[in-house]
Amino acid sequence: MEKTENAIYQDLSSREFQAKLSSTANGVLLDVRTEQEFNTGRIPNAINIDVMSSTFYDELATLDKTKTYFVYCRSGGRSMQACLSMADLGFTVFNLPGGISHWTGDIETV
Repeated sequence: MEKTENAIYQDLSSREFQAKLSSTANGVLLDVRTEQEFNTGRIPNAINIDVMSSTFYDELATLDKTKTYFVYCRSGGRSMQACLSMADLGFTVFNLPGGISHWTGDIETV
C-alpha cells in the first residue's frame, strides 16, 4: 500500500484489478488521462477525469465518496498522483500500476 500521512491506496496487478472491480458492487472505473487519450481507447465503462486538468478537484468534488474507485492512466504515474489526491480527500481507491498499457482485459475504442 502506498500512503501519505493519512491517506492510503492500494496498487493491484491487472488480474487483481479486474477481479476486484468486477466483485465490487459500488465500484467506479476512473480513467485520469486526457480526453484525447481516453477517446483513443479505454477500459469499458470507464469515466474520464483528467488529473492534469485545472478542474480536476472540482470534478472530484462531484463524485460519491461512498463508492470505491479503480483508477488508471497510460503507464501508472498520473493514476498514482490521482490516487494520492483522492485518498487524501477520503475516497477509497485502487491503482493500476503500469496503467492501460498493462491491462490484459478488453479495450473499447470510439
